[in-house]
Amino acid sequence: MKQPAQQRSAQPRLLLSAITVAVLTLANQAAAQQSGEGAITRVEVTGSSIKRLATEASLPVSTVKAEDFIKQGMTTLADVMMSLPQSASLAPSNAGSGTNINLRGLGVNRTLVLLNGRRMANEAIADGYANLDVIPMSAIARVEILRDGASSIYGSDAIGGVVNFITKTSFEGLSLTGQAVQPERNGGGDEQRAAITWGKGNLERDGWSFYGTIDAHQRTRLASADRADLSSNELLTSIGRAPTLGTGGNATPANFTTATNKTAQNPYGSTGCLAPYSISGQKGTCILNANEYGTALYANQQVTFYARAAKKLSEDHVITMDYSRGEEFILGTKNPTNALAVNGVAAILPSTSKWYPGKAGGVPAVAGLNNAPLTVTWAVADLGLATTKDVQLNQRFAVSDEGKLGAWDYKAGLVIGISNRDNYYYSGYVKGQGLLDGLKGGQLNPFGLQDADGRAYLDTIKVDGQKNRTSKSTFTGIDLTASRSLMDLEGGALALALGADLHRDTTEDTKLPLSGEVTYANSAPSHGEGQRNVAALFAELNMPLTKTLELNAAVRDDHFSDFGNTINPKISFRYEPSKQLMFRGSANTGFRAPTLFDRYGYRLPGATGLTAAKWDDPVLCPGGTPGVAGTGKALPGYVASTVCNTTLPKQTGSNPDLVPEKSKGFTLGTVFEPTSSSSISLDYWNIKMTDMLANLPEQVYFLDPVKYASYFVRNADGTINYIKNTTMNLGGQKAAGIDVSAAYMFPKTSYGTFKVSLDGTYLTQFDNQLDKGSPYVSNVGQFGLASNGTTSSFPIITYRWKHTLKLNWAAGNWNSQLTQNYNSKYTDQNLVAQQYWRNINSYKVWNLTTTYSGFKNISVTAGITNLFNVNPPVTNSSLYSFGYLSSAASPIGRAYNVRATYSF
Repeated sequence: MKQPAQQRSAQPRLLLSAITVAVLTLANQAAAQQSGEGAITRVEVTGSSIKRLATEASLPVSTVKAEDFIKQGMTTLADVMMSLPQSASLAPSNAGSGTNINLRGLGVNRTLVLLNGRRMANEAIADGYANLDVIPMSAIARVEILRDGASSIYGSDAIGGVVNFITKTSFEGLSLTGQAVQPERNGGGDEQRAAITWGKGNLERDGWSFYGTIDAHQRTRLASADRADLSSNELLTSIGRAPTLGTGGNATPANFTTATNKTAQNPYGSTGCLAPYSISGQKGTCILNANEYGTALYANQQVTFYARAAKKLSEDHVITMDYSRGEEFILGTKNPTNALAVNGVAAILPSTSKWYPGKAGGVPAVAGLNNAPLTVTWAVADLGLATTKDVQLNQRFAVSDEGKLGAWDYKAGLVIGISNRDNYYYSGYVKGQGLLDGLKGGQLNPFGLQDADGRAYLDTIKVDGQKNRTSKSTFTGIDLTASRSLMDLEGGALALALGADLHRDTTEDTKLPLSGEVTYANSAPSHGEGQRNVAALFAELNMPLTKTLELNAAVRDDHFSDFGNTINPKISFRYEPSKQLMFRGSANTGFRAPTLFDRYGYRLPGATGLTAAKWDDPVLCPGGTPGVAGTGKALPGYVASTVCNTTLPKQTGSNPDLVPEKSKGFTLGTVFEPTSSSSISLDYWNIKMTDMLANLPEQVYFLDPVKYASYFVRNADGTINYIKNTTMNLGGQKAAGIDVSAAYMFPKTSYGTFKVSLDGTYLTQFDNQLDKGSPYVSNVGQFGLASNGTTSSFPIITYRWKHTLKLNWAAGNWNSQLTQNYNSKYTDQNLVAQQYWRNINSYKVWNLTTTYSGFKNISVTAGITNLFNVNPPVTNSSLYSFGYLSSAASPIGRAYNVRATYSF
């Protein structure tokens, strides 16, 4: 892309400034080294480049330690993210992108994920967020969450906050861990995890250290049929979503129409459809049995590796190298392959086929056909579930040089990250033209299971195991930061930090030619690629003006090769009038450029997928309630199953006209300790965005189809070619709330030590503006107008109140913890008849774990997840096909968790 002249001239100036700062810094370091100052004993905390005591934090930082993973029975980092009160993350699905974190509900693209304070290569397709599943859980020492928004230190794109995964610095010996989770009810959803860690050397004692760890986890598929009570006909009827027996549609046996009769018919409609694949529909037709094919939880597997080596070159000079490799696959499933039109030619069964009704194949005759060709709507039951395998491989190599030169603390680093993602047709997919040819040639029977010849023919058109898409993103970055004390103030040393970083992001995404041949996948060959260079200078000044008042100011100047310069400051204060009371606050601005995918990803002229939910075409199936599928009526001449209560084609992809979004945010809080064994913190946060980058949620189009009529692109016959749903610059967003944290340690007794803690977030505002100048609409505790964009069509779940409550008891070798994860009640989407409007009840799940470490070298943890066997919340939202909030809760129910670690 050609850059404007002012941008091209700005970049050399910025790079020259970076080089000048680096040279001056090194000169100052050399001079300071001769002064013989002693080593600094303070440490760096997330959110600042200046080393200080961890207890001196002026920014709101939450910490989750590795031991908390064990106490809460967690098996993956997805469990960690779902439990955070500040997170609106979705439960892992079949999307293939893996686990991501969405702080404040502002979107996964606005949460910056770091590994040891430095960036990773993002998930390869969207290239806007990190997949947490590729981070080795067994290597993590703690997770620090900087909750106050855009960071001048790490990047101004961290509008929602920063999540820093910090690994263990060293490990000596050998540790073996095995863990299993077994649901109480039958079916899948069971988990197994194993980890092995080995290390040797101690940096202080030996001058070097090394350790490595391998961590593997898997989860089996849980079919919706194994939790059929969660979406029973009685339950769905009670919330206004009574299952409707449609007319026609894809099924086995197939329904059909003719050129002169558009009313769907079925040879077996009057005698019973082929169980369990189909059930009887209306007007003598058959419909697919959704309970046969639904998936509640998708199968996945993760294998991660991490190694770290450190060498102490001198007392004040340490070099560290680490390498991580994470690989994950997810098996995504959908209903069996449908025989769809290819290049405008529909699936036709000619009268010459032996499977034509009344012919030699034994299919019952249908009156009035007169050998007319049949247009069939057929789901190929013989192939079973259509399953894809989405594989991600993320590798990262980092070198860090850290130490002290004179009066300066410094650190320099190099990071090389490569993220690959490949998608395969795992099973159940075939070439679309092959299906049409098999119908025309008489090999395939659309009205039942195949005979030997039909099965052999299907084998010739299968694409099992073949790759359909390959994507790659990379991150290469170098950074240098130096900090030192300048002078003494009344409250301590005035400290300065200077830094520079330069990184390059690239993305490449290709849908292979095969994707165009597999019609049911509803994809087409495409290619998109892009790259971006970002050069940054940043500075931080920490000013302890008095013993009770400390100010901190930071500023970051970023130059984007495709968007020019942006300068974003951040200021904060910390006021401690007494040892029992502290006030803190911060203010910042943010700047987030469109992701490489949003700006440079694939662009196709037509549909690239289907809507997540079923809808009525507002033109061809009019007369219904806006946004309520199944309430309209098809116009004469159109097949109801193709225009009413059905998924519709939509277009996703990049948008070359996107501009960056900007934000302003501030926090104001207090921390106080009424007694030596108790503490309470309250932090108010407020974030406002403009030019918000997002996709329009699906329901918006259908709630006001007149306003958004231009987004419905139609064919010559009036049918929908696609609904435009690419990423856009929308209006604004306003979000605000209060973070609450409290802890109390009871006086020690002969029965042990008891502790209670609470971490929660109360949302005071979450307003969305779809178009500039339009009204803001609240999304607090209700289905609003925010969506998860590239990761999901689900609206973001924004609870008024969300908390984690922990009750802990410890005595000798025993440690037990009872944990409650709580989400407040929610107004349902209510796109149903008004008599069924309802609230979603509050959702509270208790988990209990007990650890015993009295055995030599062995620690055993046993627990119960979902202690009271609470079902996930019921919803009448059509986006949730099985009637419960699968994005925010688990359908597994009560499960038993056992973990054992052997160390020697």
